Amino acid sequence: MGIQITPSLLNADFAHLADEAARIPNADWLHMDVMDNHFVPNLTLGMPVIEALAKAAPQPIDAHLMIADPDRWAPAYAEAGAGSITFHVEAAAAPVRLAREIRAQGARASMALKPATPIEPYADLLPELDMVLVMTVEPGFGGQKFLDLCLPKIRRARELIAASGADVWLQVDGGVSLETIERCAQAGADVFVAGSAVFGADDPEAMVAALRDKAAAACAHG
Repeated sequence: MGIQITPSLLNADFAHLADEAARIPNADWLHMDVMDNHFVPNLTLGMPVIEALAKAAPQPIDAHLMIADPDRWAPAYAEAGAGSITFHVEAAAAPVRLAREIRAQGARASMALKPATPIEPYADLLPELDMVLVMTVEPGFGGQKFLDLCLPKIRRARELIAASGADVWLQVDGGVSLETIERCAQAGADVFVAGSAVFGADDPEAMVAALRDKAAAACAHG
């Protein structure tokens, strides 16, 4: 598996999400941020929107659940059509059971970590997961500045994944742009969420390609 670019629709035009997805046909996934105004101080979209877009867009849906009680709600997002579901370990009561339920629904199971949450306590969970998301901003709002302090955690996550022997993708989300994606790739990330960098560009499709090329070059020289 090579570099994957997953543009965040948090920065897209919410009134025309299917059209926005069509502007980035080269994207590997559509990253959709579900916020509940409890786990994070913002409210965005939910299951009906994901269900509708999953039917309308050619790309698979990467649902990032920034919500309280994901143990209760996350599996239903697989039923709604999301191909990958990320829950925050800080909010999950039983992360192993939840990951298994998500996989049982046919979706990829992913665990997200806030910037201050260490990866080491969850090393034994890696075989239960398909992806780990290291947040490089505090979750809740788009357009934030990339936190370089998260780079060592990305490296540690990559080392732990390699040591586990599990086939786990490593995603970064927050402030990813042409200026920061190389550092993330060199640290070991292979899946990149980019919101404002993509949808703030004059040509979003060209930006997806440029981000992919930069990350791939960094990996080649890393």
